[in-house]
Amino acid sequence: MSYNCLIIDDEPLARELIETYIAKLPEFELIASYSSAIEASTKLSTKQIDLIFLDIEMPVLKGTDFFKNLTQKPEVIFTTAHRDYALDGFELNALDYLLKPIFFERFFSATQKFLNIKTNESKKHFNTTSVSNKNEYIFVNKAKKQIKVIYNEILYVESFRDYIKIHLQTDTLMIKESISAFVERLDNRFIRVHRSYIVNSDMITAYTKNDIEIGRIEIPIGNNYKDNMKPFLKSVSTEY
Repeated sequence: MSYNCLIIDDEPLARELIETYIAKLPEFELIASYSSAIEASTKLSTKQIDLIFLDIEMPVLKGTDFFKNLTQKPEVIFTTAHRDYALDGFELNALDYLLKPIFFERFFSATQKFLNIKTNESKKHFNTTSVSNKNEYIFVNKAKKQIKVIYNEILYVESFRDYIKIHLQTDTLMIKESISAFVERLDNRFIRVHRSYIVNSDMITAYTKNDIEIGRIEIPIGNNYKDNMKPFLKSVSTEY
């Protein structure tokens, strides 16, 4: 699946750079690139747009004013050469804010936030327990503080000896706890697929006999844990 993007920026070189970056990412399709927000208005009314790369400081109509007045708001990543505009962007619930000159590593990080959001929005039809029976969160101990972790935000859990790293949609937590003890605290949507990995079955986007994919992340299935996949396979009614 690919997501439709627009670029709106009055600087030709800035547009060309973002076009080059988008071309490197197969998950995104560039629909159009405009030098002003006014030019882009028609495209937004006639085409489904998932993500806008929007410059803030532009002549005639600022990017923030343009976005503020959209009826249907796609996700937006603001771009600007002015650090002082960051607050304006985040007040509009922007996905991210890229300061020019934009380097690919920073651009890639911003697009991964978008993909994580879309992964979460994709409702899965294979749960092994009813929603009404699920606990919605647990607390984990980090630096003498109890931190709430929402089950629906967990992508997967990775073991590092006596520690585990909880990979969330927008963050990661490293806590001191064994993976064996932690999996006992979770409900049946979570599957131990490897001695070092637990996955949230709601977040699985693809799988084979040997690995699982959660978005762009590939997680191996250990030979001793393949039986743990059976409840998941039964719930999706497919052959393995």
